[in-house]
Amino acid sequence: MSDDLRKILGRVPLFAACTASDLRLLARHVTLVEVAEGTEFIRKGEEADAVYVVLRGRAEVISDERRLDVIGPGDHVGELALLDPAPRDATVRALEPVVVGVLPAAPFRALVRETDGLAERLLAALARRLRAADLAR
Repeated sequence: MSDDLRKILGRVPLFAACTASDLRLLARHVTLVEVAEGTEFIRKGEEADAVYVVLRGRAEVISDERRLDVIGPGDHVGELALLDPAPRDATVRALEPVVVGVLPAAPFRALVRETDGLAERLLAALARRLRAADLAR
């Protein structure tokens, strides 16, 4: 699972500029969590403190009783929580049994402080996302 986990983490836009070594370090801090069908594992309004990557199963992203998206293996939610603990703006509920990898903000921030060049690579990825968002307007 560790190689798969690193590949999935590499597809999270925030981590797009990370090296294989960065991804290996990040993956060490991911906890695998099994979520039962119907369980909300992210709730709108709660403090955001982790990114979740779906490894198995499907979940729905809902806000104000409206389905915004259905996510599955390889998808992620909450990456910006690693940088900003703002309240969650949606709820995520398992549509079937789900396995998610959870990377909490605290070890992520420690890695950013301790890993040479990681902050610069993260900033580069954020800059690309902002540029793309500006062009899309």
